[in-house]
Amino acid sequence: MSAKHQELVGLIWSVADLLRGDYRQSEYGKVILPFTVLRRLDCVAPKPEPELLAVIDEYEEMGIQRYEHRLEERMGYPLFKKTTTTYQEAVKDAESIGEKLPQYVKSFSSKAVEILESYDFLSQIARLDELGLLYQVAHKFAEIDLHPKTVDNHQMGYIFEDLIRRFSEISNDTAGEHFTPREVVRLMVNLLLVPDEESLTGEDQRDGVVKRIFDPACGTGGMLAEAHDQILRMNPDATITVYGQELNPESYAICLSDMILKGQTADNIKLGNSISNDEHLGKTFDYILANPPFGVEWKKVKSFVEKEQREGYEGRFGAGLPRVNDGSLLFLQHMLHKMKPVRDGGSRIGIVFNGSPLFSGGAESGESNIRRWILEHDWLEAVVALPDQLFYNTGIATYFWILTNRKENAKKDRVILFDARDHSVKMRRSLGEKRKLITEEQIEELTKAYESALEVSVDPAHPMRDKIKVVGRAEFGYQRITIERPLRLIFEVRDSSVDELAHVKSLAGYEPSKTLFNALRALIGSGPFGKKVEFAGVLAETLNNAGLGKLPKSVEKAVWGAVSRPDPKGEIQRDRMGSILPDPDLREFDNIPLGADAHEYLQREVHPLSPDAWIDHEKTKIGYEIPFTRYFFEFKAMRSVDEIDADLRQVEDEIQLLLKEIAP
Repeated sequence: MSAKHQELVGLIWSVADLLRGDYRQSEYGKVILPFTVLRRLDCVAPKPEPELLAVIDEYEEMGIQRYEHRLEERMGYPLFKKTTTTYQEAVKDAESIGEKLPQYVKSFSSKAVEILESYDFLSQIARLDELGLLYQVAHKFAEIDLHPKTVDNHQMGYIFEDLIRRFSEISNDTAGEHFTPREVVRLMVNLLLVPDEESLTGEDQRDGVVKRIFDPACGTGGMLAEAHDQILRMNPDATITVYGQELNPESYAICLSDMILKGQTADNIKLGNSISNDEHLGKTFDYILANPPFGVEWKKVKSFVEKEQREGYEGRFGAGLPRVNDGSLLFLQHMLHKMKPVRDGGSRIGIVFNGSPLFSGGAESGESNIRRWILEHDWLEAVVALPDQLFYNTGIATYFWILTNRKENAKKDRVILFDARDHSVKMRRSLGEKRKLITEEQIEELTKAYESALEVSVDPAHPMRDKIKVVGRAEFGYQRITIERPLRLIFEVRDSSVDELAHVKSLAGYEPSKTLFNALRALIGSGPFGKKVEFAGVLAETLNNAGLGKLPKSVEKAVWGAVSRPDPKGEIQRDRMGSILPDPDLREFDNIPLGADAHEYLQREVHPLSPDAWIDHEKTKIGYEIPFTRYFFEFKAMRSVDEIDADLRQVEDEIQLLLKEIAP
């Protein structure tokens, strides 16, 4: 960060000193952020000419509805003031500031007022006034120069992000909830756009490039801004329209103001939950990118999501539902639903995930079925592992997923796995949990390697070869087979058998239960019996002698359960149809490759140890996972016993020398 940036952020943050004591730390952002936005609006919003002021007065006197739309057309900008009053003038008088500042806020265009009201700003002004702090806080911001000639839009975005990071830290907000570090965004945007460079910059395309970009969890708009700016750097004549949706009102307000300052349509940025309330229903986009919150549950919108899931693929969640404590894969399904059809040019998607979506959930779970749906449609282009400690509020491992419905022929049915975990440098000064960053040189290096990933993966001379694997998409599928072994039982009455029966519910209403228990105790010491029929004869005779006769079915079942126990030498049990019964305690589950022959696997891997085992094919499930780290695992041989012994002897000798020095 530049010294100018640090100076501005420090100056803005110093307002917290005024709030301390009257505001909780977690509330600082409710004051500092809207004042920052207001000061920025004051610096960028065009002042109306006298002729326009006359028109405004005329419209208001006539009560013409929606006249602001006409003013916006005349101003050519959605953020403007309907007064010549400046911020400095509105806050210069300590006695009247409580009245003049709210009036000044309301003098902006309705879109600007909407942005400020996302912070409930007028309520905060009233609260500050009651506390006697309004003049001090407002006057502090009058000293801060946020004019575009001093602070451009790019720098302003960094200032907002830095402030929000600080508020997130003191509020213990969810990791990664608000924004993504800009170098991470640049890398993802590069990977998203690099295959399209020719189509975006080609001479025959230069005047006709029209692209729509969407972020369903846009935060402060960093991803949208970077994608927008990157395409314009590639082709200044391109027409770029951005769309976004954000749940957090403060982040939404910053994103909206930033996009408006870039000349984007204000109505394209929406406030609300993308999962439960899709504000861009029916729209499709060329590029879709997001960093949804990690590990955030979707319990609050569970009924809505489940209702839409029942619509199948007509809705967004037909592929399946992940666990309720992590909605990441819901966001991905939402984004895939926004892809343009291939006939209309298709789409490319980039999303930031933690490791969980790669492998969480067993075969035929919601997560596995979503991965299966994606891979069977051949939409997954790449998974890129990022360095840890890149994000401000979390140090966990993160990944890019790059997806598209218009893969080039050479990449069809294949997935690129790119290990970029070592490509970072330590920061001189940590920012929260962020202790590493990816340099511009590393971004360029990774982008070039990604662009040529297929060639790099087979070039033994390339320095990045070991970092890139190209895997057939079918390799991520597996069969979860159930291996059964026969239920073998022996039969014997023991003390524990009678004790067990005494606690069985089905015997609670059986009147001659005591007689039954005494009869069974008479059999203690006889046996064990290797065959069921042998024990059945002895048991029937004993019961008849006790005057019990045939037992009720529920009691009979309980008795047989108590007197039988598994034993490797016991009799194999069968059902009434003669089929062998499996032993649940010996049941095992194995994952084998999707195309593997299960019978061959059984003969090769299982029968040498358990020749009586079989596979219950009715229980076989299909699963998909992406075991990323397995493909980059490097075996390191353990040290020999002799080496370890030598080290131990050396340590022992050192200890003896130290002891002699202490007690000669």
